Amino acid sequence: MKDLWLNIFLQIALCLISTQSKQERNLYDVLGIKRGESDLNTIKSAYRAMAKKMHPDKNPNDENAQEKFQELGAAYEILSDEKKRQRYDQCGMECVKKEGMMEGMDPFSSFFGDFGFHFGGDQEREREVSRGANIDIDLFVTLEELYNGNFVEVTRNKPVAKPAPGTRKCNCRQEMQTRQLGPGRFQMMQQNVCDECPNVRFENEEHHLEVEIEMGMKDGQQTKFTAEGEPHIDGEPGDLIFHIRTQPHPRFERRGDDLYTNITISLQDALTGFKFDIKQLDGRKITVERQRSLGPARGYERRTKECPIMRITM
Repeated sequence: MKDLWLNIFLQIALCLISTQSKQERNLYDVLGIKRGESDLNTIKSAYRAMAKKMHPDKNPNDENAQEKFQELGAAYEILSDEKKRQRYDQCGMECVKKEGMMEGMDPFSSFFGDFGFHFGGDQEREREVSRGANIDIDLFVTLEELYNGNFVEVTRNKPVAKPAPGTRKCNCRQEMQTRQLGPGRFQMMQQNVCDECPNVRFENEEHHLEVEIEMGMKDGQQTKFTAEGEPHIDGEPGDLIFHIRTQPHPRFERRGDDLYTNITISLQDALTGFKFDIKQLDGRKITVERQRSLGPARGYERRTKECPIMRITM
Protein backbone atom coordinates (compact mmCIF):
# COMPACT_ATOMS: atom_id res chain seq x y z
CA MET A 1 0.00 0.00 0.00
CA LYS A 2 2.85 2.37 0.88
CA ASP A 3 4.52 1.65 -2.46
CA LEU A 4 1.25 2.50 -4.26
CA TRP A 5 0.93 5.87 -2.52
CA LEU A 6 4.62 6.61 -3.13
CA ASN A 7 4.20 5.95 -6.87
CA ILE A 8 1.13 8.21 -7.01
CA PHE A 9 2.99 10.99 -5.18
CA LEU A 10 5.97 10.74 -7.57
CA GLN A 11 3.70 10.85 -10.61
CA ILE A 12 1.95 13.98 -9.31
CA ALA A 13 5.31 15.64 -8.58
CA LEU A 14 6.58 14.84 -12.06
CA CYS A 15 3.41 16.25 -13.62
CA LEU A 16 3.80 19.48 -11.65
CA ILE A 17 7.45 19.83 -12.69
CA SER A 18 6.56 19.12 -16.32
CA THR A 19 3.73 21.68 -16.24
CA GLN A 20 6.02 24.30 -14.71
CA SER A 21 8.70 23.74 -17.36
CA LYS A 22 6.09 24.02 -20.12
CA GLN A 23 4.81 27.30 -18.72
CA GLU A 24 8.33 28.74 -18.58
CA ARG A 25 8.68 31.00 -21.61
CA ASN A 26 11.61 30.78 -23.99
CA LEU A 27 13.82 33.85 -23.41
CA TYR A 28 14.55 34.18 -27.12
CA ASP A 29 10.80 34.35 -27.79
CA VAL A 30 10.45 37.04 -25.10
CA LEU A 31 12.90 39.24 -27.03
CA GLY A 32 11.52 38.20 -30.42
CA ILE A 33 14.81 36.81 -31.74
CA LYS A 34 16.06 33.40 -32.92
CA ARG A 35 18.39 31.13 -30.97
CA GLY A 36 21.83 30.79 -32.52
CA GLU A 37 21.33 33.67 -34.99
CA SER A 38 21.58 36.59 -32.56
CA ASP A 39 24.78 38.47 -31.79
CA LEU A 40 25.09 40.96 -28.91
CA ASN A 41 24.04 43.99 -30.98
CA THR A 42 20.94 42.16 -32.23
CA ILE A 43 19.98 41.29 -28.64
CA LYS A 44 20.47 44.88 -27.50
CA SER A 45 18.46 46.34 -30.38
CA ALA A 46 15.62 43.85 -29.86
CA TYR A 47 15.52 44.57 -26.12
CA ARG A 48 15.48 48.32 -26.64
CA ALA A 49 12.62 48.12 -29.16
CA MET A 50 10.57 45.76 -26.97
CA ALA A 51 11.16 47.82 -23.82
CA LYS A 52 9.87 50.96 -25.51
CA LYS A 53 6.77 49.08 -26.61
CA MET A 54 6.08 47.16 -23.37
CA HIS A 55 6.90 49.78 -20.72
CA PRO A 56 4.12 49.97 -18.07
CA ASP A 57 3.78 53.74 -18.54
CA LYS A 58 2.80 53.08 -22.17
CA ASN A 59 0.37 50.31 -21.25
CA PRO A 60 -1.70 51.70 -18.34
CA ASN A 61 -4.69 49.45 -19.11
CA ASP A 62 -2.69 46.22 -18.98
CA GLU A 63 -2.73 44.72 -15.49
CA ASN A 64 0.20 42.45 -16.34
CA ALA A 65 2.37 45.19 -17.88
CA GLN A 66 4.73 45.36 -14.91
CA GLU A 67 5.21 41.59 -14.87
CA LYS A 68 5.85 41.47 -18.64
CA PHE A 69 8.37 44.30 -18.39
CA GLN A 70 10.26 42.52 -15.61
CA GLU A 71 10.25 39.31 -17.65
CA LEU A 72 11.72 41.23 -20.58
CA GLY A 73 14.45 42.66 -18.35
CA ALA A 74 15.29 39.20 -17.00
CA ALA A 75 15.54 37.80 -20.53
CA TYR A 76 17.91 40.57 -21.58
CA GLU A 77 20.04 40.18 -18.45
CA ILE A 78 20.70 36.52 -19.28
CA LEU A 79 21.00 36.64 -23.08
CA SER A 80 23.23 39.75 -23.13
CA ASP A 81 25.80 37.98 -20.94
CA GLU A 82 27.81 35.42 -22.92
CA LYS A 83 28.41 33.09 -19.95
CA LYS A 84 24.78 33.18 -18.83
CA ARG A 85 23.55 32.68 -22.39
CA GLN A 86 25.73 29.59 -22.79
CA ARG A 87 24.40 28.09 -19.56
CA TYR A 88 20.82 28.87 -20.59
CA ASP A 89 21.34 27.27 -24.02
CA GLN A 90 22.67 24.13 -22.33
CA CYS A 91 19.90 23.39 -19.83
CA GLY A 92 17.55 26.36 -19.47
CA MET A 93 16.71 28.50 -16.46
CA GLU A 94 17.52 25.77 -13.94
CA CYS A 95 21.25 26.03 -14.70
CA VAL A 96 21.17 29.82 -14.51
CA LYS A 97 19.36 29.79 -11.16
CA LYS A 98 21.60 27.09 -9.67
CA GLU A 99 24.74 29.15 -10.27
CA GLY A 100 23.22 32.30 -8.74
CA MET A 101 23.42 34.23 -11.97
CA MET A 102 20.15 36.09 -11.35
CA GLU A 103 21.41 38.01 -8.30
CA GLY A 104 21.86 41.77 -8.48
CA MET A 105 20.06 42.05 -11.81
CA ASP A 106 19.50 45.59 -13.10
CA PRO A 107 19.47 45.83 -16.90
CA PHE A 108 17.99 49.35 -16.92
CA SER A 109 20.72 51.27 -15.02
CA SER A 110 22.84 52.37 -17.99
CA PHE A 111 20.95 51.11 -21.05
CA PHE A 112 17.65 53.03 -20.97
CA GLY A 113 18.37 56.25 -19.14
CA ASP A 114 17.03 58.10 -22.17
CA PHE A 115 13.44 56.82 -21.88
CA GLY A 116 12.40 59.32 -19.22
CA PHE A 117 9.82 56.88 -17.84
CA HIS A 118 8.99 56.89 -14.13
CA PHE A 119 6.86 54.38 -12.26
CA GLY A 120 4.04 55.60 -10.08
CA GLY A 121 2.10 57.88 -12.42
CA ASP A 122 2.21 61.65 -12.79
CA GLN A 123 1.67 62.71 -9.20
CA GLU A 124 2.51 66.34 -8.57
CA ARG A 125 5.20 67.07 -6.04
CA GLU A 126 4.69 69.38 -3.10
CA ARG A 127 7.26 71.77 -4.51
CA GLU A 128 9.51 71.83 -7.52
CA VAL A 129 12.69 69.84 -7.01
CA SER A 130 15.97 71.52 -7.93
CA ARG A 131 17.95 69.90 -10.71
CA GLY A 132 21.58 69.90 -11.69
CA ALA A 133 22.75 71.20 -15.04
CA ASN A 134 22.44 69.16 -18.20
CA ILE A 135 25.61 68.05 -19.96
CA ASP A 136 25.68 68.30 -23.77
CA ILE A 137 28.30 66.26 -25.63
CA ASP A 138 28.94 65.90 -29.36
CA LEU A 139 29.32 62.22 -30.28
CA PHE A 140 31.18 61.81 -33.58
CA VAL A 141 30.20 58.66 -35.50
CA THR A 142 31.11 57.28 -38.89
CA LEU A 143 28.81 57.10 -41.89
CA GLU A 144 29.12 53.29 -41.70
CA GLU A 145 27.69 53.34 -38.15
CA LEU A 146 24.76 55.51 -39.24
CA TYR A 147 24.08 53.18 -42.19
CA ASN A 148 24.43 49.83 -40.40
CA GLY A 149 23.69 50.77 -36.77
CA ASN A 150 26.02 50.23 -33.83
CA PHE A 151 26.46 50.52 -30.06
CA VAL A 152 29.08 52.96 -28.75
CA GLU A 153 30.37 52.46 -25.20
CA VAL A 154 31.08 55.70 -23.34
CA THR A 155 32.93 55.91 -20.02
CA ARG A 156 31.93 58.82 -17.79
CA ASN A 157 33.41 59.93 -14.46
CA LYS A 158 30.24 60.91 -12.63
CA PRO A 159 30.25 62.80 -9.27
CA VAL A 160 28.29 60.71 -6.74
CA ALA A 161 27.19 61.94 -3.29
CA LYS A 162 28.76 60.13 -0.31
CA PRO A 163 28.09 60.61 3.44
CA ALA A 164 30.40 63.04 5.23
CA PRO A 165 30.77 64.12 8.90
CA GLY A 166 28.60 66.93 10.25
CA THR A 167 25.47 68.62 9.03
CA ARG A 168 24.65 71.33 6.53
CA LYS A 169 21.87 73.71 5.67
CA CYS A 170 19.62 72.36 2.95
CA ASN A 171 16.26 72.91 1.23
CA CYS A 172 16.58 76.66 1.79
CA ARG A 173 13.52 78.66 0.79
CA GLN A 174 11.76 81.99 1.29
CA GLU A 175 8.82 81.93 3.70
CA MET A 176 6.52 84.68 4.94
CA GLN A 177 6.95 85.47 8.64
CA THR A 178 4.58 87.61 10.76
CA ARG A 179 6.03 89.82 13.48
CA GLN A 180 4.04 91.87 16.02
CA LEU A 181 5.24 95.45 16.25
CA GLY A 182 2.78 96.56 18.92
CA PRO A 183 -0.87 96.33 19.95
CA GLY A 184 -2.82 95.62 16.78
CA ARG A 185 0.23 96.19 14.61
CA PHE A 186 1.78 93.35 12.60
CA GLN A 187 4.41 93.18 9.93
CA MET A 188 4.84 90.45 7.30
CA MET A 189 8.27 89.89 5.85
CA GLN A 190 10.14 87.28 3.84
CA GLN A 191 12.72 85.24 5.67
CA ASN A 192 15.19 82.64 4.44
CA VAL A 193 14.44 79.27 6.11
CA CYS A 194 16.67 76.18 5.85
CA ASP A 195 16.54 72.60 7.10
CA GLU A 196 19.36 70.66 8.74
CA CYS A 197 20.59 67.75 6.59
CA PRO A 198 23.46 65.26 6.87
CA ASN A 199 26.61 66.49 5.21
CA VAL A 200 27.73 64.94 1.90
CA ARG A 201 30.77 65.00 -0.33
CA PHE A 202 31.04 64.19 -4.03
CA GLU A 203 33.35 61.47 -5.34
CA ASN A 204 33.90 60.57 -8.97
CA GLU A 205 32.78 57.10 -9.99
CA GLU A 206 33.27 55.45 -13.37
CA HIS A 207 29.99 54.82 -15.21
CA HIS A 208 29.75 52.84 -18.46
CA LEU A 209 26.98 53.90 -20.83
CA GLU A 210 25.96 52.37 -24.13
CA VAL A 211 24.72 54.76 -26.81
CA GLU A 212 22.75 53.09 -29.58
CA ILE A 213 23.44 54.46 -33.05
CA GLU A 214 20.25 53.58 -34.86
CA MET A 215 20.21 53.07 -38.61
CA GLY A 216 19.35 56.28 -40.40
CA MET A 217 19.94 58.68 -37.50
CA LYS A 218 20.45 62.23 -38.70
CA ASP A 219 23.21 64.68 -37.90
CA GLY A 220 22.31 66.62 -34.75
CA GLN A 221 19.82 64.02 -33.46
CA GLN A 222 19.87 63.67 -29.67
CA THR A 223 20.10 60.69 -27.33
CA LYS A 224 19.34 61.50 -23.68
CA PHE A 225 20.38 59.65 -20.53
CA THR A 226 18.22 60.76 -17.61
CA ALA A 227 19.97 61.69 -14.32
CA GLU A 228 23.47 61.21 -15.77
CA GLY A 229 24.26 64.96 -15.84
CA GLU A 230 25.64 67.30 -13.18
CA PRO A 231 24.50 66.50 -9.62
CA HIS A 232 22.59 68.87 -7.32
CA ILE A 233 23.30 68.67 -3.62
CA ASP A 234 19.65 69.33 -2.69
CA GLY A 235 17.90 67.89 -5.73
CA GLU A 236 18.15 65.58 -8.70
CA PRO A 237 20.96 65.28 -11.26
CA GLY A 238 20.58 66.81 -14.69
CA ASP A 239 20.59 64.83 -17.92
CA LEU A 240 23.43 63.73 -20.18
CA ILE A 241 22.59 64.52 -23.81
CA PHE A 242 24.58 63.20 -26.76
CA HIS A 243 24.35 65.07 -30.07
CA ILE A 244 25.10 62.87 -33.07
CA ARG A 245 27.74 64.36 -35.38
CA THR A 246 28.72 62.71 -38.65
CA GLN A 247 32.41 62.37 -39.44
CA PRO A 248 33.47 63.24 -43.01
CA HIS A 249 33.68 60.18 -45.26
CA PRO A 250 36.41 59.76 -47.90
CA ARG A 251 34.02 58.40 -50.58
CA PHE A 252 30.40 59.26 -49.77
CA GLU A 253 28.45 62.39 -48.94
CA ARG A 254 25.06 62.12 -47.27
CA ARG A 255 22.20 64.36 -48.43
CA GLY A 256 19.03 63.55 -46.59
CA ASP A 257 18.44 59.82 -46.98
CA ASP A 258 20.62 59.54 -50.10
CA LEU A 259 24.34 58.92 -50.53
CA TYR A 260 26.40 60.61 -53.26
CA THR A 261 29.85 59.73 -54.55
CA ASN A 262 32.02 61.26 -57.28
CA ILE A 263 33.96 59.04 -59.68
CA THR A 264 36.47 60.24 -62.27
CA ILE A 265 36.32 58.34 -65.57
CA SER A 266 38.40 58.49 -68.73
CA LEU A 267 37.38 60.18 -71.98
CA GLN A 268 37.10 56.78 -73.66
CA ASP A 269 34.69 55.55 -70.97
CA ALA A 270 32.63 58.73 -71.36
CA LEU A 271 32.33 58.16 -75.12
CA THR A 272 31.87 54.40 -75.32
CA GLY A 273 30.30 53.52 -71.98
CA PHE A 274 31.58 51.98 -68.79
CA LYS A 275 30.97 49.33 -66.16
CA PHE A 276 32.46 49.11 -62.66
CA ASP A 277 31.57 48.21 -59.07
CA ILE A 278 31.17 50.55 -56.10
CA LYS A 279 31.55 49.19 -52.59
CA GLN A 280 28.57 50.10 -50.41
CA LEU A 281 28.84 51.04 -46.70
CA ASP A 282 27.70 47.57 -45.63
CA GLY A 283 30.26 45.82 -47.86
CA ARG A 284 27.92 45.04 -50.77
CA LYS A 285 29.08 45.75 -54.31
CA ILE A 286 26.82 47.82 -56.57
CA THR A 287 27.38 47.59 -60.31
CA VAL A 288 27.23 50.85 -62.26
CA GLU A 289 26.93 50.42 -66.02
CA ARG A 290 26.26 52.70 -68.97
CA GLN A 291 26.21 51.54 -72.61
CA ARG A 292 26.19 54.91 -74.38
CA SER A 293 28.19 58.13 -74.26
CA LEU A 294 28.05 60.63 -71.44
CA GLY A 295 27.98 64.29 -72.50
CA PRO A 296 30.47 66.86 -71.19
CA ALA A 297 29.91 68.28 -67.68
CA ARG A 298 27.02 65.90 -67.10
CA GLY A 299 26.28 63.51 -64.28
CA TYR A 300 24.93 60.01 -64.17
CA GLU A 301 22.64 58.70 -61.44
CA ARG A 302 22.15 55.04 -60.55
CA ARG A 303 19.26 54.26 -58.23
CA THR A 304 18.30 50.74 -57.16
CA LYS A 305 16.07 49.30 -54.47
CA GLU A 306 17.55 49.74 -50.97
CA CYS A 307 20.55 51.53 -52.46
CA PRO A 308 21.51 55.20 -52.37
CA ILE A 309 21.91 57.46 -55.37
CA MET A 310 25.31 57.03 -57.04
CA ARG A 311 26.32 60.12 -59.00
CA ILE A 312 29.31 60.10 -61.34
CA THR A 313 30.75 63.41 -62.50
CA MET A 314 33.61 64.16 -64.88
